[in-house]
Amino acid sequence: MKDITNSFGTYFHPVSALVFYQSENYTRESYVEHYDIDKSGNPINAHPLTVREAKKLAESLHIDQKKNNLLHSDGLLDSNILSFDAKIGKIIWFTKAQFRQLHFGQGLGIASGMAHTPALLWIAHKESLNIHALSGNRRPTPNTQLYYAPFFNVYQNGNVCMGTVDIEVNETGSIKQLTTLWESYFFNSYFTHLMSEHNPVNGNCVLLWESLINSEKPFPNEALIKNNRKLKDILL
Repeated sequence: MKDITNSFGTYFHPVSALVFYQSENYTRESYVEHYDIDKSGNPINAHPLTVREAKKLAESLHIDQKKNNLLHSDGLLDSNILSFDAKIGKIIWFTKAQFRQLHFGQGLGIASGMAHTPALLWIAHKESLNIHALSGNRRPTPNTQLYYAPFFNVYQNGNVCMGTVDIEVNETGSIKQLTTLWESYFFNSYFTHLMSEHNPVNGNCVLLWESLINSEKPFPNEALIKNNRKLKDILL
């Protein structure tokens, strides 16, 4: 008789199990229970999942981001993150109305300065940015109506021309870092012209921003134009 067990592939046997419980009330509270598995494959020693066990689980699921070129989270996702796909480096998030520094090229005749901007929906890929406007500050739902982003340098489909900024986005990084970086790229770029004669607002875009720069006026949402798309049309 010859012992050939060493020629077999690695055999994995169960050592523990997790059971997730969720309440049926409106809070949908969750609870995780940990079980050890005995030699016969039976669950034993039921107890609430401990912090130590949770950390061990996280370590076992850890993926080397640099090796696999994936996005990763620093922990709990911020409430403004709507969707992301780590494999293709796509993130969808929203921002509430803000008071931002805006830069305009000399050809527009608009002074650079601070101005109120509307709530925005952002879609970032590895090397491109797409942006839409929202009419309110609430977290959007799949049926939320989208509007044209009321800025220069943005095509009718929402794609952003980032001609005056060097894009150095590494798809391997934390989601929070990348969303912050894309917002910085957008607002630090100089707005120079309308794209393909697309006017994204009701009225004159130049006059609109001239009236808002260095004033305390909130962005007039009535100037926004619907783009016939809803959030569900662009979600993953």
